[in-house]
Formats: sequence, C-alpha cells, structure tokens
Amino acid sequence: MRDKEALSRERLAHLVKDVFRLTSGSLQRKLRAHNVHYSHWTLLRVLWGGDGLTQRQLSEQAGISEPSTFAALQVMQAKGYVTRQKMPDNKKQVRVFLTHAGLQLKGLIVPEAEAINDLALSGIDANDIQATRRTLIAMAHNLTHGSVESHHDSV
Repeated sequence: MRDKEALSRERLAHLVKDVFRLTSGSLQRKLRAHNVHYSHWTLLRVLWGGDGLTQRQLSEQAGISEPSTFAALQVMQAKGYVTRQKMPDNKKQVRVFLTHAGLQLKGLIVPEAEAINDLALSGIDANDIQATRRTLIAMAHNLTHGSVESHHDSV
C-alpha cells in the first residue's frame, strides 16, 4: 500500500477501488474457509433477506446478470445451499429457496464480514464514517442518474 501522503492526492475512485480490493480479498479468504465462493456471497445476502424469489428477481436484486446468477445457483444447489423449485401455478417460473445449510451460513460468515468492516473502520470518527457514507451514496446516485458526457458538456 502506498503511503498516506501519496494516497491523499489520489482520485477518490482509485481509493474506493483500493479499499474494495482489500476488503473483498479479506472476505474471500474468510468465505473460502466455509466453502463459499465470493460470487455466491451477494446472492446469499439477498436470499437471507427473504428467499422464494424468482431467479430473475434474485438477479435484479443482486445486480448480477441472469446467466451468471443461473450458473452460481447451479453450484450453490450442488453444495446444498439452495433449492430451485418450479411453482405449481406457473411451471416456467423457478423460485429459489435457502436450505437449512444455506441459512446456517449466515451465522457463520456474516459475523466475519462484519469483523472485516469493523477493522476497516477502526479508529475513524463516527461523524467521518457518516460523511463518507453520504458521499459514497451521492456518488453512486450521480453515476446512476447522470452521464459523463452530459456533465462534461456542461462544464
């Protein structure tokens, strides 16, 4: 990692990328210990919030393409974390449900993910954390609802 002075001159997008790389790397190591792929983490988090979603709904809520979701669910089903069921009222619609093993993973890996987050935030003032949260939310909003071209033309 570069020194703090060099980092203070870095563009915010690069700092976000660096922190993401470090936190996701730590999380990947923890997930591996529980035989969970990093790509399954996002799907599990959505399903822990409420399963029984269609594969399309799960894909949309996770922000993952449908083919990637389908492939991940095949592996997750083979590992015994989820089941996919066709509904009696609509045979084309497949819904995803957590198994007991999939539910148990939450108690194992969420605390580890929270510990990584706590470590990343240790020693940082609560007001700074809230300001960072507001800034990142605003940045995401700007990038979602604006375009670089229209912003660049107006500058």
